Amino acid sequence: MHYVSAEKISKTWGIKPLFSNISFHINEGDKIALIARNGTGKSSLLKILAGKDTVDEGNIWIHKDVTVALFEQDPQFDEDATVLDNIFHYRHPVAEALRNYERIVAAAEKDPTEYANALARLDELGAWDFEAKVHQILGKLNIHNLTQRVKKLSGGQRKRVALAQVLIDIGFEHKHVLLIMDEPTNHLDVEMVEWLENYLNQQNVTLLMVTHDRYFLEDVCDVIWEMDNEQLYTYRGDYQDYLEKKAARIENTLANIDKARNLYRKELEWMRKQPRARTTKSKSRQDNFYEVEGKAKQKIVETQVELQVKMNRLGGKVAELKKVYKSYGDKVILKGFDYTFKKGERVGIIGKNGAGKTTFLQMLQGFEPADSGKINIGETIVFGNFSQQGLEFKEDMRLIEYVKNIAENFPLAGGGTLSAAQFLQLFLFPPEQQYTYLSKLSGGEKKRLQLLSVLFRNPNFLILDEPTNDLDLPTLSVLENFLSEYPGCLLIVSHDRYFMDRLVDHMFVFEGDGEVRDFPGNYTQYRMEEKSKEKPKETAPVQEAVTTQTAPKNKKKLSFNEKREFDQLGKDIPALEKERGEIAEKMAAPGIAYDEIQKLSDRITQIGNLLEEKEMRWLELSEYAEG
Repeated sequence: MHYVSAEKISKTWGIKPLFSNISFHINEGDKIALIARNGTGKSSLLKILAGKDTVDEGNIWIHKDVTVALFEQDPQFDEDATVLDNIFHYRHPVAEALRNYERIVAAAEKDPTEYANALARLDELGAWDFEAKVHQILGKLNIHNLTQRVKKLSGGQRKRVALAQVLIDIGFEHKHVLLIMDEPTNHLDVEMVEWLENYLNQQNVTLLMVTHDRYFLEDVCDVIWEMDNEQLYTYRGDYQDYLEKKAARIENTLANIDKARNLYRKELEWMRKQPRARTTKSKSRQDNFYEVEGKAKQKIVETQVELQVKMNRLGGKVAELKKVYKSYGDKVILKGFDYTFKKGERVGIIGKNGAGKTTFLQMLQGFEPADSGKINIGETIVFGNFSQQGLEFKEDMRLIEYVKNIAENFPLAGGGTLSAAQFLQLFLFPPEQQYTYLSKLSGGEKKRLQLLSVLFRNPNFLILDEPTNDLDLPTLSVLENFLSEYPGCLLIVSHDRYFMDRLVDHMFVFEGDGEVRDFPGNYTQYRMEEKSKEKPKETAPVQEAVTTQTAPKNKKKLSFNEKREFDQLGKDIPALEKERGEIAEKMAAPGIAYDEIQKLSDRITQIGNLLEEKEMRWLELSEYAEG
């Protein structure tokens, strides 16, 4: 089914063209990732398709049976309403029944009659499957206090509530949903991101999203759109295919420009020799000349953030932590932590939200005291702190003023200096933009400016706390290349698995209750170890295990134990579904006691969790069952 068609659409922001004369189609089942530099119109295009903005020129057609759902970077809520009311804002009988049921469950005291009526209504609507899906979404996104007012939520909590809202909303539309997502993985921890990958792959939705998370992009999408130089290019395949095909496209374009320039020189000579009076034939050639001239004067500029900083000298002593303890009341952050940093060390930091990662960074820099123990920092250490808080600035400050307040000039690694204006140009802020007020910059542009301001101070110990949020993929790639050659120390907190895999040598894993494990490897290696602990050990011969690891996924076959597990899952899942149906019938029966209702309700929740776990495992094994 054809969902969307756009024909020769254009959009300008102020005097700046975002995209010009582009056309595209979206069909049912497409899963598309949109890539572009910050400020080139990604979010504008998403809002246009969601009906929240309009094009300047061209036409957009959306099938009348298609529902468009938009997840935005800056979600809008009813601030005074509860999390529950915002999530179930959708006017649908099942949504209203679920909201009423969740409200009763969350209440301090339940009215037995009201509770029984709510259960009966869910049964009448056949909503138990959907209720289990709702609980899965809320649980996986760590949303529990449904009675809290939205205005009291943190930025990360707001993003997770918005994500839950849109995922639950699309569940009410059983057919023909176009889900549009703008950076859905921001503020999610890695386990949430992995769950969202699986969830989107299982759902029958058509997807268009902007994301900087390359593993997420590769696992979920099979088409990449790139907006570049006001045009839209389509690539089929994964992120690696996109990089290769883009390079080939640019090479081909450069070859065509060279041909056009050779032809242009010949045609220009002919034009200069022609008399003023034109024949029809020469007039046609003249028109063609201007077309060739346009091609010849094309510029393919792969502008990138060039980072050649002159790092402050790094002495022999870097940083040493001895028997460091830190707690907030009953919450233990560090319990006797010992570590000595070496020159050029590259450490990743992972752990659940609230485990103390940011507190650790604050303590290392001297912003937060330890309860006991010693933190000794070398005399030559200059920290560069890229924090989640972002830029601090006056609303009426201009871009150039902000940088000059740090320093007038920037020393280069190869000698010489750059002025503040020249340095801004390296970070893709052209002269005409340098007098823009900071309040007018996009989120990604502010992040780029924040990175510039950190590097402008020539640090030799970089601390990066979620640096990838809101950075576009081209800038992110250049940042990674710079950091891979950076001679100083690196300490990175990030949920971006690709970013961590490229840059860190080992990781501090904050496991909770003050325990910090030093893991000797990158993030993917850590997750592989963790998953191997979760699965039962197999008794397959060593040779078979080696073959399984090295063979492509589509060649893998189930082991004897896995085949037996797969067959058993095929029996367990229908049995659990049958039991859930029988319980629903019992709960709907007249005269049932409140205590019995409570027990049955708890069992339905257990069944929902079991089904989720078993269905996920069945899907995993079913990929190889045919082999």
